[in-house]
Amino acid sequence: MRKQKKVSESYTIMTELVLPNDTNTLHNLMGGRMMHWMDIVSAIAAQKHSNRIVVTASVDNVSFKQSPKLGNVITLEAQVTRAFNSSMEVHINVYAEDIPAGSKIKTNEAFFTFVAVDQMGSPIDVPEAVPGTPEEIELFDGALRRRQLRLILSGRMKPHDAAELKALFQLED
Repeated sequence: MRKQKKVSESYTIMTELVLPNDTNTLHNLMGGRMMHWMDIVSAIAAQKHSNRIVVTASVDNVSFKQSPKLGNVITLEAQVTRAFNSSMEVHINVYAEDIPAGSKIKTNEAFFTFVAVDQMGSPIDVPEAVPGTPEEIELFDGALRRRQLRLILSGRMKPHDAAELKALFQLED
């Protein structure tokens, strides 16, 4: 039987300050810098779940809702949503806080996929992820559909083999 870990055990929070070197000419945080921070926080969450070295396998559904500004405090929260054989989906939420103004807004959300590897770089099995809260269960349930979509888009799965996705679109006569 596969080892199990609660998804809450992978929860990771990271805080950054938007400095001049992180911004574009409009004094907004550059998207590439944000994605770099998102990759780091999600990799840490995946490592916490797997207790292994992890590599980024895919980045998808990155949404940029609002632009963080120079001087904002950025809080990134990441947690494994589901683990498959050697891969793990990680969900990331990002918030920008203007401390002097007393405001905090959600600016970004994304799903990253990581693969756990051994010392030789070969994929290795990871523990099963066990959700606990209603939000964790919702993300866990959707992870299989998101995985199948990723596999179809990468050409590693044929659409007719994606049972979870097909079930979403079944129409009754």
